[in-house]
Amino acid sequence: MGLRPSVCLPIPLPTSVWVIAPRARYFASLTTEENLRLPPLLSTPRSTPMSEEAIYAMFPNLAERRQSPGTRLSGGEQQMLAVARILRTGADILLLDEISEGLAPVIVQALARMITTLKSQGFTILMVEQNFRFAAPLADYFIVVEHGEVALSFPAVELASKQAELDVLLSV
Repeated sequence: MGLRPSVCLPIPLPTSVWVIAPRARYFASLTTEENLRLPPLLSTPRSTPMSEEAIYAMFPNLAERRQSPGTRLSGGEQQMLAVARILRTGADILLLDEISEGLAPVIVQALARMITTLKSQGFTILMVEQNFRFAAPLADYFIVVEHGEVALSFPAVELASKQAELDVLLSV
């Protein structure tokens, strides 16, 4: 038996963590703009919600599709909208789960630029990604998991020296 919602009080946390998964959710019947205005704005000690103007500057595709319903967005635009909705909340830690999966190369490049920008703005990003070519230039640290166990872990500065091991682990 839980507490009634009216009795539950929010507990402020020092950070806000959000997960962005493949085929992330959005409201298909709402426009891009309406989807961006829907999430709650949660200021944390380390982060404040990103403005709509900043979102549209980071994702020009979404600016062009501002009045388009979710059903009219491409897979890449849907992924951008999912990221944008989370940035509107004030999250400062992003968990990106296979963010590049199934997307066109031009969209994957746009997501890489977005990740680079967010890192430069102080966001913490944990990325789970099978596309090593996409992830490698973005990562500060690598953890390779094989059969549910850590097979290799190292900082990005050691990437060149670990290439032979990576080739064996990542080969199909």
